[in-house]
Amino acid sequence: MELCVISSINPFHSSSTRRLGSRRLFQSDSLFLSRDGCSLLRFHGRLKKPIKPLELSCAAKKIGGSGGVRRSAASTKAAPAVEPSVKEDKLPAELQVKETQAPNSSVKLSVEVPAIVCEDCYQRVLTEFMKMAKVPGFRPGKRVPENIIVGFVGRPYVLRATVESILKRTLPHAMESVTGKALKDSIQIVSSFPEMEKAYSQLKTLSYEVVVDVVPELKWNPENGYKDMKVVVELGDEIDAKKACERQLRQKYKSLGALKIVTDRGLQVGDLAVIDISATTIDEDGSTGEAIPDAESKGFHFDTEEGNRLLPGFLDSILGIRAGESKSFSLVFPESWKQESLRGQRAQFTVDCKELFYRDLPTLDDSLADKLLPGCTTLKEVEETLTKRCQEMEEEAKEQATDNAILEQIRKMVEVEIPQSLFEEQGRQFYGARLLEIQASGNMKLTEDQLASLSSQKSVNEFLETQRESITNIIKQNLAVGDIFKRENLEFSTDELVKEVENSVTEFKKHKQEYDEERVKDQVQEILEGAKVLEWLKERAEIQYITR
Repeated sequence: MELCVISSINPFHSSSTRRLGSRRLFQSDSLFLSRDGCSLLRFHGRLKKPIKPLELSCAAKKIGGSGGVRRSAASTKAAPAVEPSVKEDKLPAELQVKETQAPNSSVKLSVEVPAIVCEDCYQRVLTEFMKMAKVPGFRPGKRVPENIIVGFVGRPYVLRATVESILKRTLPHAMESVTGKALKDSIQIVSSFPEMEKAYSQLKTLSYEVVVDVVPELKWNPENGYKDMKVVVELGDEIDAKKACERQLRQKYKSLGALKIVTDRGLQVGDLAVIDISATTIDEDGSTGEAIPDAESKGFHFDTEEGNRLLPGFLDSILGIRAGESKSFSLVFPESWKQESLRGQRAQFTVDCKELFYRDLPTLDDSLADKLLPGCTTLKEVEETLTKRCQEMEEEAKEQATDNAILEQIRKMVEVEIPQSLFEEQGRQFYGARLLEIQASGNMKLTEDQLASLSSQKSVNEFLETQRESITNIIKQNLAVGDIFKRENLEFSTDELVKEVENSVTEFKKHKQEYDEERVKDQVQEILEGAKVLEWLKERAEIQYITR
């Protein structure tokens, strides 16, 4: 029988065990749980039939997507109401539960279990042992004196089984006060298991503390500010259909030319150079600082016609360089640089030119039309077809830029404490999506060892920490979108949901990937919610477009 604990298993967890204080919940010196939630009791090293304690409902809290509400408008969902089986299992006495607010949208529950409840759990454990154990001199299933059955099983095992039974039986009742607002898979018993064992053995009562994340409360500043937003959308010239068409045509034309080695001159615009780049920061006093790994490259194929996409001034600094030569120069990263840590940073670059090529291009006329774009017979037809494609791409890019600007604006309007379980779940999904993209890209085929290393808890934790700001921002966007959907009573049709779920399932089957249909349904629902909210916001927002 496969072993696990009473929480769903995440493929990026190094262990499927849930922690209890500083220790894992059910270690080898205690009891295990099987997948059906049953305890597997060990009698002096012999595995016996499982008992059937009350099963806890701890399904994973799932939020879909790997970034942005266009792909996922995740909304927090509370745990379901107390299950009927919990209500039917009446305790001999009421629990004493004290609720205290904790940081990051969580609640601490201090639970005191009366002695009569503990005794009832103890008697149930003994009864189960009697059913399973083959005690010499007694028929299976018959009543065995307490001292004999305890001695046969072993007092430590009975003690642990009793504490575990108390926890599993009382925890659902203790959680009743947070029903409807507790997030799934966020329950943590923070009390130490050995300390609980010790307390029960001495006092025959049990006290423990539970921390659970709850649905976070959003505060809008200003209140209802999302209803009449003024949004400025910056558009880069790279999405301009005319310029994009010119670039694509030029790229296709260049691909028809042969590369030939330059022997009698230095680098000029139009050439392609193979270069090594190294870079270090320059401190305020002019001394050399640290290396800049992200700005370094070996064997980089540098197309001079694309020089404007690199650091401003880079191309001008190496014009004239010949194969076998090196050039050193300093540049300053602009304030608009995508990597924030390098903005405004002065750096020293060294470029070694390994090889230098020019393109020997054919004459550009109608004879090249079919080679430039299969099916076309004239250059005019090529240009018209490319222009149409680029116009469609421009509209899509403009729409995406608009969505991003709106999402960023509503994110800044909300104040919310993000539950840790929500942050970790969303972060793990981003990380998992990134691994899948690496595997699917074909650029880097990961071995099983590499994949295992990248899937380790250490790698996941490092990712969560380095990407904390990005993950937090996206969660805030998702929470804001979910709140607007509820506030404004937006809805989508059942037909839309069914159709999109079917499409998603078809994709999973096509790529032979495992999936959970209920989770797929949740994620599709969140995507549809996000689309409805963005549509609603755009209809009411004042949107201005500027070109940067």
